[in-house]
Amino acid sequence: MEKKNIKAIMEQNSENIAKLHEIVKQTMDEESLMVDRLVNPPKEVLSQGQRISDKVARFGGSWTFIILFAVVLIIWILYNSTLPTKDQFDPYPFILMNLVLSCVAAMQAPIIMMSQNRQEEKDRMRAENDYLVNLKAELEIRSLHQKMDMLLEEQVKDLFQSQEDQYKLIKSLNHKIDALEKQITSYKDQQK
Repeated sequence: MEKKNIKAIMEQNSENIAKLHEIVKQTMDEESLMVDRLVNPPKEVLSQGQRISDKVARFGGSWTFIILFAVVLIIWILYNSTLPTKDQFDPYPFILMNLVLSCVAAMQAPIIMMSQNRQEEKDRMRAENDYLVNLKAELEIRSLHQKMDMLLEEQVKDLFQSQEDQYKLIKSLNHKIDALEKQITSYKDQQK
């Protein structure tokens, strides 16, 4: 009888552990799919205009552009300041240079803004993905808490059942010991 109870308790614990392993395996599979999607996002398809705006924004926001532009302006100013007045193509107030600078700024600003808008959209999508990952993690943690509570409940029930079985076994052993003591006492009385 005791072996059957111990065997039943061990089988119940094995079933609980198997359930827990299955839950963990399923969670790991789901997690690997999400991580794979985040690590290897789908390839973004860009139009020709978007590629150009990205290149212009990258170049326009670099030190290479700033240094190159400063060199061109210095050469422009020095060239038009040092030559005789009749050979200057843009004399002192540098009206042509101001026009060129205004045109460059007028063209460059919207192109950079297009690139920034696309980057903002990417950032918004990334933030949305982060939110979903955090939400999933929170739900998984809650789920794990529930599973742990369920396992603890089952273990407590099994523990109480085991204690009850042990109590019955001890009670049975006490009755047997009492019966043996009575037999020994009666045997001693008969021997006298």
